[in-house]
Amino acid sequence: MSIELRVNGATHRVETDPQCSLLAVLRDDLGLTAAKYGCGEGACGACTVLLDGKPIRSCSTRVSVAAGHAITTLEGLESAGKLHPVQQAFIDAGAMQCGYCISGMIMSSVALLKTNPHPSDAEIIRAMDGNVCRCGTHPKILAAIRAAGGAR
Repeated sequence: MSIELRVNGATHRVETDPQCSLLAVLRDDLGLTAAKYGCGEGACGACTVLLDGKPIRSCSTRVSVAAGHAITTLEGLESAGKLHPVQQAFIDAGAMQCGYCISGMIMSSVALLKTNPHPSDAEIIRAMDGNVCRCGTHPKILAAIRAAGGAR
């Protein structure tokens, strides 16, 4: 079946099973590999992308559900060769170790800061619940989100 997707501001037509995961289409058909396959059940957050500005787990979202919506991946955050402030804050804070979770962490952070530019630590923790970092860089991730939002 032919499905039209709006990803990172561009329209793409893909031939795929409508029951296929959005993650598989993003990675395999569109070559957008920042979102990662982690648990495959939507629990770890490694596959997080934005759907109409809201974080979703692309591994458990059917591509047919995403059709007609604006999809943003990590690759779509930079603008005119400049990193998104959240991306830069993660780099500046040294919030990456293995890097597997970071795409999902950044996407969830972008969504949070769009609705709440100055979240408290408790609000950040609540918004990031479900994004798992096995390396344990949570304090640096928290610092990066705080810095990106200008929270003190």
